[in-house]
Amino acid sequence: MRRIVTTAVAVALMGGALAAPAVATDDSRPGRPEAGSAQAWTVPGEQTARGALATARRVARGNALPRDPDMTMALRDLWRRKSELRGNDRQAAGALLARPSDGAADPEKFGYTVPEAAPVCNTRLCVHYVATGTDAPPTPEWPGQSLAVVDSVWTTIVDQLGYRAPLTDGVRGGSPLFDVYLKDLGNGLYGYCVPEKRVKKRTASGYCVLDNDFRVEQFPDATPEQNLLVTAGHEFFHAVQFAYDYGEDPWMAESTATWMEERIATDVNDNRQYLGESQLYAPYVPLDTFSNSRSFQYGNWVFWEYLSTKYGIDIVQKAWQQAGSLKKDGGKYSITALQKILKRKGGLKKVYASFVAGNLTPAVNYPEGADYPYPKLVNGKRLSKHKGTKRFSRSVNHLASASYLYVPGRGLSGRKWKLSVAVDGPAKRTSPSAVVVVHLRGGERQVRMVRLNHAGNGRTRVAFDRRKVAAVSVSLVNGSTRFSCGRGTLLACQGRAIDDKLRFSVTGRVTKK
Repeated sequence: MRRIVTTAVAVALMGGALAAPAVATDDSRPGRPEAGSAQAWTVPGEQTARGALATARRVARGNALPRDPDMTMALRDLWRRKSELRGNDRQAAGALLARPSDGAADPEKFGYTVPEAAPVCNTRLCVHYVATGTDAPPTPEWPGQSLAVVDSVWTTIVDQLGYRAPLTDGVRGGSPLFDVYLKDLGNGLYGYCVPEKRVKKRTASGYCVLDNDFRVEQFPDATPEQNLLVTAGHEFFHAVQFAYDYGEDPWMAESTATWMEERIATDVNDNRQYLGESQLYAPYVPLDTFSNSRSFQYGNWVFWEYLSTKYGIDIVQKAWQQAGSLKKDGGKYSITALQKILKRKGGLKKVYASFVAGNLTPAVNYPEGADYPYPKLVNGKRLSKHKGTKRFSRSVNHLASASYLYVPGRGLSGRKWKLSVAVDGPAKRTSPSAVVVVHLRGGERQVRMVRLNHAGNGRTRVAFDRRKVAAVSVSLVNGSTRFSCGRGTLLACQGRAIDDKLRFSVTGRVTKK
């Protein structure tokens, strides 16, 4: 499900002509939990069927709590637990999961209140709508236009990129074709998709619901046509995901669906609204975070953008095949799927560390990165000949990082001046990394991984001649992927990370050759 960012993202961004990133004093800002705080991302999932029902009700009514998932994930979780419900609870779950065409009996008001018009269809999908009332499309042509848009999305995702087509639902909706419903959703919802009928293993058919008109009063950041295109791409990809594993980790489901928007509607740039809570600008929040009140899972489409730019666009499809549940699939969860597809590319630990360091200069690492503001770092220090040492220390959570900047100051002209970088990290078994990047004044970058020993300690020396070096960044990376799975969270494998709040420190010291 996609939703509008309704609160200001409290991330200070700064543009500039220098190739080196700007310096911030801290990443704890008003309204944002501290980097070491679990408040920002350790959120419990629903562990009972009645809990899933209560969550779905809150989300559908626009009363979601910070711990709640979004509409697509809430309905998915309810659908998975529906068989455990009895009596009125089961009836309420059925109403929430019902198609709009099931009528006005839906107590959550997601059903049509007037008879459905004849749907518009082609050979693979149908668009359903009503001709009168608040759910009616804005013009008689809109249903046909919606059909053409969703069909073009199908062509891109299935025919061109090679993903599985949504699974057939038999005759639900009146035919075996894939069904899309137009409905006035409200509550800032662009659309959602619902799994409906189990097929094999953890695969399912489903249907999607899109807002009926995307009128600018509700969706002011783009035109109705643009919002239709972006939402169709995002939501249809959820239906595709159901053909792999309807129970996959929610951060992967939403981040890849938002990444797919870039394939479908790259000129719209709607997904940039989430960048402020991506690991570009919130690197201290774990990659596998899912939150209803924040947009981390949407913003981290940039992780898949980084992978697809570096290794080819098919790497996301390979990840979903590894995460798939069929016999020919990998049967893995999100993080282990990533480990599999990146094994021959240096491994997830190394690739993730490179991603972290690359995020400091978006223009170098993303096709449209020149339009992104430079991120601020945790802290930085201008060193000089007489004040030549600075130590920084921080706790870092799993699949998160903290970056610092050293800038050469007075008296540091000449090739003899070096910066000695000493890293003191956690034990090697927790997968720590440290990446040093020399940002040259001409715009070039020199990237160096610091070799850490079994205790997590390592050193390196790099050029620090102020005539050539604009700055040196040091990224401290917690690449741990160790989880205690099945613990009822919204993180990877519904688990709790074993290696959170690991302490790192870095000391930069000016030396001579």
